[in-house]
Amino acid sequence: MQETSIAAGLDAFDTRLLRALQQDARLTNQLLAEHVGLSPSQCSRRRAALEESGVITGYRADLNSAKLGFSLLVFVQVTLSTHSRDNAARFRDLVAGVAAIQECYALTGDADYLLKAILPGLADLATLVNNVLLPHETVSHVRSSIVFDTLKNTPTLPLSA
Repeated sequence: MQETSIAAGLDAFDTRLLRALQQDARLTNQLLAEHVGLSPSQCSRRRAALEESGVITGYRADLNSAKLGFSLLVFVQVTLSTHSRDNAARFRDLVAGVAAIQECYALTGDADYLLKAILPGLADLATLVNNVLLPHETVSHVRSSIVFDTLKNTPTLPLSA
C-alpha cells in the first residue's frame, strides 16, 4: 500500500519532523533538528505550531502489557437495545468509565460498537461481559473475540514527503 501524502499546509520539513517524532518522541530538539534539516529554533517553532494546530495531539510511552500482567487482549462487539441519541450517550458514559476498555468505535453493520479491551485473564473478561456490559440497560448483545496473536500493531501513520 502506498504512503499517503499529508494535509495541505504542511511541507516536507513538517513531514520529516512528524515521521521522526513517530519513531522516537523522546528526541531532543537538537537531535530532531538534525533529523529534519533545520536549525533547533526553527524546529522548535514548527513543533510548537504542529502541537498548537492539533496535528500533534500528545506524547506517550508504549508499555509492554504482558510484562505488566495484562495478557488477554479481546475485541468485543456490542449491539445496543435501542438506537437513540440518549441510549448511545449512556453507552458512551459506560465505556468511558471502564479502564480496561482501551478503544471504542461506532460501527456500521451488524454490531453498533467495537471495543478493544486489555485484561489480566479470562475471569476478568467474564466480569467485563457478565457484570458490566450485559447488565447495562443500553446493551442488547455482546460478542467477544480473544486475540491469539498480534501480527501488526502500530500507531504510526504512513506519512510521505
